[in-house]
Amino acid sequence: MEDRLSKSEIRKDALQETVQSVATTVGEVASIVTTAVKDVAGAIGGLATDVFEIRDGVKRAEQRADDTME
Repeated sequence: MEDRLSKSEIRKDALQETVQSVATTVGEVASIVTTAVKDVAGAIGGLATDVFEIRDGVKRAEQRADDTME
Protein backbone atom coordinates (compact mmCIF):
# COMPACT_ATOMS: atom_id res chain seq x y z
CA MET A 1 0.00 0.00 0.00
CA GLU A 2 1.33 3.41 -0.97
CA ASP A 3 1.35 6.26 1.52
CA ARG A 4 0.42 9.46 -0.20
CA LEU A 5 0.44 12.93 1.21
CA SER A 6 -2.51 15.13 0.57
CA LYS A 7 -2.03 18.51 -1.03
CA SER A 8 -2.88 20.09 2.33
CA GLU A 9 -0.18 18.03 4.09
CA ILE A 10 2.38 18.99 1.43
CA ARG A 11 1.48 22.67 1.80
CA LYS A 12 1.64 22.41 5.60
CA ASP A 13 5.10 20.80 5.40
CA ALA A 14 6.33 23.46 2.96
CA LEU A 15 4.99 26.25 5.17
CA GLN A 16 6.54 24.65 8.26
CA GLU A 17 9.95 24.39 6.55
CA THR A 18 9.70 28.00 5.36
CA VAL A 19 8.82 29.31 8.83
CA GLN A 20 11.67 27.31 10.39
CA SER A 21 14.11 28.61 7.79
CA VAL A 22 12.99 32.20 8.33
CA ALA A 23 13.25 31.82 12.12
CA THR A 24 16.77 30.42 11.82
CA THR A 25 17.84 33.23 9.49
CA VAL A 26 16.33 35.91 11.75
CA GLY A 27 18.17 34.38 14.71
CA GLU A 28 21.47 34.40 12.81
CA VAL A 29 21.01 38.01 11.72
CA ALA A 30 20.06 39.06 15.25
CA SER A 31 23.20 37.40 16.57
CA ILE A 32 25.33 39.19 13.97
CA VAL A 33 23.74 42.54 14.78
CA THR A 34 24.10 41.98 18.53
CA THR A 35 27.78 41.13 18.15
CA ALA A 36 28.32 44.13 15.88
CA VAL A 37 26.67 46.52 18.35
CA LYS A 38 28.78 45.07 21.18
CA ASP A 39 31.97 45.44 19.14
CA VAL A 40 31.13 49.03 18.13
CA ALA A 41 30.38 49.96 21.74
CA GLY A 42 33.70 48.43 22.80
CA ALA A 43 35.58 50.32 20.10
CA ILE A 44 33.95 53.63 21.02
CA GLY A 45 34.68 53.00 24.69
CA GLY A 46 38.31 52.32 23.84
CA LEU A 47 38.51 55.52 21.83
CA ALA A 48 36.99 57.51 24.70
CA THR A 49 39.56 56.05 27.08
CA ASP A 50 42.35 57.04 24.69
CA VAL A 51 40.98 60.58 24.40
CA PHE A 52 40.82 60.95 28.20
CA GLU A 53 44.38 59.67 28.54
CA ILE A 54 45.62 62.04 25.83
CA ARG A 55 43.80 64.96 27.48
CA ASP A 56 45.35 64.12 30.84
CA GLY A 57 48.78 63.83 29.24
CA VAL A 58 48.40 67.24 27.61
CA LYS A 59 47.39 68.78 30.95
CA ARG A 60 50.43 67.26 32.69
CA ALA A 61 52.74 68.43 29.91
CA GLU A 62 51.33 71.96 30.08
CA GLN A 63 51.77 72.02 33.86
CA ARG A 64 55.38 70.88 33.54
CA ALA A 65 56.02 73.50 30.86
CA ASP A 66 54.50 76.18 33.09
CA ASP A 67 56.60 75.00 36.06
CA THR A 68 59.85 75.23 34.09
CA MET A 69 59.07 78.74 32.83
CA GLU A 70 58.64 80.13 36.32
